[in-house]
Amino acid sequence: MVNLTINNKSITVEDGLTIIQAAKQNNILIPSLCYLEGVHKSGSCRICVVEVEGVKALQASCISAVREGMVVHTNSPKVKRARKILYELILSDHPKDCLNCKRSQNCELQKLGETIGATEERFKGEKSKSYLDNTSPSIIRDTSKCILCRRCVTVCNEIQGVGILNAQGRGYKTVIGPAADLVLNSVNCTYCGQCVAVCPVGALQEKDSISRVWEALNDPKKRVIVQTAPAIRAALGGEFGYEAGTLVTGKMATALRDLGFDDVFDTNFTADLTILEEGTEFLQRVQTALSGGNAALPMITSCSPGWIKYVEHAFPAQLNHLSTCKSPHTMLGALAKSYYAEKIGVAPEDIFVVSVMPCTAKKFEISRPEMKNHGQFNVDAVLTTRELARIIKEAGIDFRSLEEGSFDSPLGLSSGAADIFAVTGGVMEAALRTVYEVVTGRELPFEKLHVTPIVGLDQIKTAELTIKDAVEAYKFLEGVTVKVAVTSGLKGAKILMEEIARGESPYHFIEVMGCPNGCISGGGQPRPTTQAIRESRFKAIYKEDEGKQLRKSHENPFITKIYAEFLGHPLGHKSHELLHTDYTKRGVYNECLLEDPTPSSKS
Repeated sequence: MVNLTINNKSITVEDGLTIIQAAKQNNILIPSLCYLEGVHKSGSCRICVVEVEGVKALQASCISAVREGMVVHTNSPKVKRARKILYELILSDHPKDCLNCKRSQNCELQKLGETIGATEERFKGEKSKSYLDNTSPSIIRDTSKCILCRRCVTVCNEIQGVGILNAQGRGYKTVIGPAADLVLNSVNCTYCGQCVAVCPVGALQEKDSISRVWEALNDPKKRVIVQTAPAIRAALGGEFGYEAGTLVTGKMATALRDLGFDDVFDTNFTADLTILEEGTEFLQRVQTALSGGNAALPMITSCSPGWIKYVEHAFPAQLNHLSTCKSPHTMLGALAKSYYAEKIGVAPEDIFVVSVMPCTAKKFEISRPEMKNHGQFNVDAVLTTRELARIIKEAGIDFRSLEEGSFDSPLGLSSGAADIFAVTGGVMEAALRTVYEVVTGRELPFEKLHVTPIVGLDQIKTAELTIKDAVEAYKFLEGVTVKVAVTSGLKGAKILMEEIARGESPYHFIEVMGCPNGCISGGGQPRPTTQAIRESRFKAIYKEDEGKQLRKSHENPFITKIYAEFLGHPLGHKSHELLHTDYTKRGVYNECLLEDPTPSSKS
């Protein structure tokens, strides 16, 4: 432990903490800008400077460690003067279009000015080079708003391990972006949006889909269907003043109906459907492998589009390990324009499907040519959680006063297993709840059906289940110990994929989510996403699961009905056509843009 004094207050903290961490633990606010707890600390902006007695220069508190007997002043005249000058210098190279910026009222630079009492603009002159990179279907880069904090660089390189964002050039000519002035659409960006989630200003934003959605809602010829991912219900409330992790499922359904959507469906329905398709695919692969056939094991989940694009770039030779299942929201889009269109007598081309997702990569996913059936894209527009909040506010809807609503049938009923698709480990647990019971005729032998070893926010988690007393149809699994692994974030995925590439993977089934901790931390979720907020959302999702009467995907009666009426059976001809896909070998540098893409074949 270390004893020190901050602002004449004697405190004791653990050795190894920085000054800003020690101050926060003792309810002392030190303004900062580039610093982001648990993600980035470089001291580059110097806004968090403090005065340390006995030290001549002001110290950046985010990188300065506490010392025994240290005396710190966080608000002295010298500190306040330096902070204002630093802020004004940053502002001198920043646009003054706050009223037109999407980050207005939610901008860390704007909020910082209020906190430090900046009231004048003393520095004017030449602006640094700026341009708008609008090439990506998911993310917009506006370098005129970049403050060179390098948060995005850290998250892209150190947390996700993709490495396409770096500081290019030096001094006044520094630009954050891909090398050689390349645009996002020409490099191996996964569009995960983690850079967008940590950007303190408007330099990185999701590509706006709000105007397109309004256009569809105002078109009398269109039947506009909306669906929402499970992670939305535990995060949307944060945009309307609710505590982190507050479940707003019912109010969200009502808000969507008030916006004018004709049908309000739940992506959870096709999360349940995914488990039936994916579980059947897994059992087929295992049976083939055990009988000496050629089957790609481990099988890997395919519902995260950022992860899919990453593996297409980094491990194209291992694409056959991916499940061929489309992600749940594109499955629902495909069913909305086939099964549901038939039921209500509307032409598929007159149906407009909107997905509300926690993910910026979903915007890219819906533009993939693989996500088409009969010439129609499965989903027409994706709104992030942040965009949904904006469109609700635009419509003048008082979200907090709304009545509790519900989703529409038939694509609105789901089990608790579908809810946990929102968190790391959730897809695997949902699959095991069904597969284990199908194989043995018994429920999973875990308390509350939670597969404890893979529950939590760790980067890589593993579990084993030995099959005993298998039912007759699955006797080939008798005595087999099924080994599974779960990871979230692309850095963890790389570790598991390198094992597969070396032929050393011990697993049968792997779940990968592109964003750290899963969809609750998606690139389109409300800012900020701190560890405490992640944990609150995580608990909320499991609470939603445990509160449902149906908690296993195969128990959903509407899933049984859609197979009976339309799909036939899992992996059948109809489901294969509508619900499964293939993948593209993109190459490390997105070489597929330079030549015809080479699709991988369906498993």
